Amino acid sequence: KMKAAALFLLLLSSTSAFLRAPSNNGPVASCRLNNSQKQPRCAFPGPSHFGTNDGLRVAGDDVVSNIRGGGGDATSPSIVAKSKAFISKNFFLIGMGVAVSFAKLLPELGKNGSILRPELFIGKYGVTIIFLLSGLSLKLSELTNAAANLKLNGLIQLMTFGAWPFLVGVPLTKGLELFAPSLLSKPLLEGLLILTCLPTTINMCIILTSASGGNVATSLCNTVISNMAGIFLTPALLLRFFGTTIELPFFELVSKLCNKVLLPVAVGQALRATPVKEFYTKHSSFFKRLQEVVLLGIVWNAFCNAFSKGLGLDLGNAITLFTILPLLHIGSLMTFFTFFKSKLLNVSPGEAVAAAFCSSHKTLAFGLPLINTIFEGNPNLAAYCAPLMLIHPLQLVLGSLLVPYFKTYTEESQE
Repeated sequence: KMKAAALFLLLLSSTSAFLRAPSNNGPVASCRLNNSQKQPRCAFPGPSHFGTNDGLRVAGDDVVSNIRGGGGDATSPSIVAKSKAFISKNFFLIGMGVAVSFAKLLPELGKNGSILRPELFIGKYGVTIIFLLSGLSLKLSELTNAAANLKLNGLIQLMTFGAWPFLVGVPLTKGLELFAPSLLSKPLLEGLLILTCLPTTINMCIILTSASGGNVATSLCNTVISNMAGIFLTPALLLRFFGTTIELPFFELVSKLCNKVLLPVAVGQALRATPVKEFYTKHSSFFKRLQEVVLLGIVWNAFCNAFSKGLGLDLGNAITLFTILPLLHIGSLMTFFTFFKSKLLNVSPGEAVAAAFCSSHKTLAFGLPLINTIFEGNPNLAAYCAPLMLIHPLQLVLGSLLVPYFKTYTEESQE
């Protein structure tokens, strides 16, 4: 036994001497005998060898057992941790897939008028929360600066009510009617032209701008300006193209816009003078996720309505619209983004993102009642509404897919 112990100590000392030998590659491991447990304990180069200041770390049975089991670095993240990080980073895109799939599976559950009343809890209360949080998160100076940027605001409205109808709507419908008359019926072509005359979306632009790291104040100001101007400009454009006399419930539309947008924003601004502001700042990540959940609820509700009601289109017209509308939206969004980020305009990256979203979107909440009011009793009313009904969920999906691209752009510009 004594010979065996002596031989073991000799072997251990030789190994220790080898491990302590100088190396050109930096610190090396060293071992010593633990007198109490009669087994070696080794000190391995710690993170200090790799650029930190933690020095050497001592490893005992845990390292030995890890080596025996064939394990790797004990500090590497587990599969569960990696999965959680992936879901957190891509929460909105994953949620989109879940919302659309669930809507397809049970459309009757999420349509307007169902037992869950999504038009009330999501369409009314949810959207109110979005604008309330927008008002709470924005400084008054940011809103006033955004409102005072007349050049940018004017360009956004020019794209919405000028470029869309005259550079997109008229050439597109005339071109299809001339070169491919069998692709879409005349009422659907007129529906496309009507779509190009509408103002921008209200809640969708703000949420997508916020998720992309854009300038929310610019987005908020221009959604209000666009929808207020749309009360006058959209009927004027339709009168120009269709030549019909139009009477609109002006005060009803203004009241609806004020209650839906301006009042919650004003309440949010007032809450900034209370302890609520500090609570919001402390839990800002939670409230941002809440906004995303509300938008996913809007997506779910929109697809439930689309799947349950349908649009009364034959297969050929449906395929054509599902081909044209995504290309139209992506093309306009990226074209406007390229235009607004041009150095000639001298706008910030956040403003360019907000301007691109505001200029490229068309509102369902404002547009559908407007079309129903203007063309009430028209036998082609369903065809006039069809392009708008289709592009509404497409804007949500396509805009959400591009959020990571815009977010990377705004983050890189800040660095």
